[in-house]
Amino acid sequence: MRTQPAKIGLTPVTAAGRDVMRAIVQDVYGSADRLRLSEIDKPVIAADEVLVQVRAAGVDRGTCHLMRGEPYLMRILGFGFRGPRNRVPGLDVAGIVVAAGGDVTRFEVGDEVFGISRGSFADYAAAREDKLVRKPAGLSFEQAAVVAVSGLAALQGLRAGRIAAGQKVLIIGASGGVGTYAVQLGKAFGATVTGVASTAKADLVRSIGADQVIDYTREDFADGREHYDLILDIGGNSGLSRLRRALTPRGTLVIAGSEGARWTGVGRQIRALALSPVVPQRLTMYISSTNKRQADLEALCQQVEAGHVTPIVGKTYPLAEVPEAIRHLEDGRAQGKIAIIV
Repeated sequence: MRTQPAKIGLTPVTAAGRDVMRAIVQDVYGSADRLRLSEIDKPVIAADEVLVQVRAAGVDRGTCHLMRGEPYLMRILGFGFRGPRNRVPGLDVAGIVVAAGGDVTRFEVGDEVFGISRGSFADYAAAREDKLVRKPAGLSFEQAAVVAVSGLAALQGLRAGRIAAGQKVLIIGASGGVGTYAVQLGKAFGATVTGVASTAKADLVRSIGADQVIDYTREDFADGREHYDLILDIGGNSGLSRLRRALTPRGTLVIAGSEGARWTGVGRQIRALALSPVVPQRLTMYISSTNKRQADLEALCQQVEAGHVTPIVGKTYPLAEVPEAIRHLEDGRAQGKIAIIV
């Protein structure tokens, strides 16, 4: 039975009668030092939203971009000029539905869900119905909390590259959040997958099914010995000419968005799009979207339930240590995804 938005009584109530919760908040753009644990009002949900009691949240590069307000184009596009419009960071979420809006039909109170929310670094988060799916029983909340954002990015990147069974695929950045999903999804689609990673992370990439691993501290993927039908470059910094040397004559290069350039985040990608019409190879880009992606979330969930994809939780932190978790990610030390336990 569906419930109307209501105060459930699972969080502290102040003397003034406010229904409050713990949350990480940020008032101005900047580094992780700008984040602090505070007590704020619980979210008010819209008719098409549910209120999720957060059990775990994921840390991703997109959250870091939103924290810093970079690339600056984001501020112009409505994310907030001097500070984030949504004071509570965090996108990936896993938890339990405790209230549902009047238009919600897919979920009931008590359902265990995961997906994308508004402000998951908190005790409670609001999420649109179409941005959530039911959590598989065999998946922990920590694992479920790291699926949506990075899994969607990997799936959309491979689709942008028109991946097909039998292709040779190169994943640059294979040990990170998006990369670990891209390797596993590439194998699930029937490709032969080579991952590029550092020495310390090579074993992880092998463990998730990569056919080959290139240690970029010792080898050059563009040395001419191998050529790939599809290259997915996730947050890399290689020049276009170097990337093209590793492609087959009519191969496809897909560059992930929002990395590198401080103003637009897509400088290298724009150059690739401009070059693509005059070369035989296909050079393109994508910026992962979380809008209207219920079908993609369901597809990811099916891959997890089938055992083709395993969420890789590299490290966990409690809610109060979100700033340290973000520093760990930004320092390049993370393997797989970081989960926040709430």
